[in-house]
Amino acid sequence: MQLDSCSICQSIQSSSIDIIMPFRLVSAWNKRRRSNNQDHTDPCILFSSWIHKPAEYWEIEDQTPRPTKRCHGSSVFTLKEMKEATSSFSDENLLGKGGFGRVYKGTLRSGEVVAIKKMELPPLKEAEGEREFRVEVDILSRLDHPNLVSLIGYCADGKHRFLVYEYMQKGNLQDHLNGISEKKIDWPSRLKVAIGAARGLAYLHSSSDGRIPIVHRDFKSTNVLLNTNFEAKISDFGLAKLMPEGQETDVTARVLGTFGYFDPEYTSTGKLTLKSDVYAFGVVLLELLTGRRAVDLNQGPNDRNLVLQVRHILNDRKKLRKVIDPEMARSSYTIECIAMFANLASRCVRVESRHRPSMSECLKELQLIFCTNAKGLGHGF
Repeated sequence: MQLDSCSICQSIQSSSIDIIMPFRLVSAWNKRRRSNNQDHTDPCILFSSWIHKPAEYWEIEDQTPRPTKRCHGSSVFTLKEMKEATSSFSDENLLGKGGFGRVYKGTLRSGEVVAIKKMELPPLKEAEGEREFRVEVDILSRLDHPNLVSLIGYCADGKHRFLVYEYMQKGNLQDHLNGISEKKIDWPSRLKVAIGAARGLAYLHSSSDGRIPIVHRDFKSTNVLLNTNFEAKISDFGLAKLMPEGQETDVTARVLGTFGYFDPEYTSTGKLTLKSDVYAFGVVLLELLTGRRAVDLNQGPNDRNLVLQVRHILNDRKKLRKVIDPEMARSSYTIECIAMFANLASRCVRVESRHRPSMSECLKELQLIFCTNAKGLGHGF
């Protein structure tokens, strides 16, 4: 896919896994938001009880199409609506499977096409899944950013749990790097994806507008979703954590995340920081650069972890050429741009978090890298 480098450059220049989140922090966040809002009325209390109720409780008496109930910007659906939207969870509508359960393509009564995530967990993990479900609904119902996937609504009907998202036509990033996608994305498109993901994480980490910074804690290439224009949106907030107000570190008794993306400082000390996301972002940058997986069990013991495999050569231009994804057309990138990108990735995956850049710094550098690449290819501005 070829992009209009000129227009994108102008656009980016003008725009500037294990304790689940304690709900006292959610309350603190909500309290701060309400204090900044003149209208303190809240018609829907999402998590006041979460009592399991039968399907009949959620259904209205007549069957005429009606607007779904809105609560904090998200709709509340019934189990019946979820079945209708997915043709009773037909295999033809199955988009994929994950740790939470299965994801289906669905069509709501309004005609809107969505992605529906159905929670399917063994009994021992149901409590954990319920907490992740609550966290995701609570956070995504309050956040609004073009680089975060939109939560259309949810279903909490009896013991059934569903999350309804906007439908992302191109699936996840990993599939376009080393997965099922037949055509691999070119370098300008990869830079565009990196910039979009950086914007999303920078927004989460920001404390502007009275918001409490959020650590995603499970950022990875499968959680970067793409639309038809290869614009990136971050998904899966079940492990997200609000940082304690006024603090930059939170100590957890257990470590949550995905192997291959773990911040080594977090795993060794239990200290979670915003820079833990920066480390995971650095791993995704390496995936974009090399086209390889963060962890590849098909490789030998010494070559399975991508960071350990390439970290020592990221700032060596001669050796760097050996790790560039061969699927990328040589005409789509300059070596200068690749070197700048690799240098940024190397700083993101430093062992000590204090030596890593912030996400806002990553965003600025990526914008510069994109424009440098376009100039080097003679696209101009």
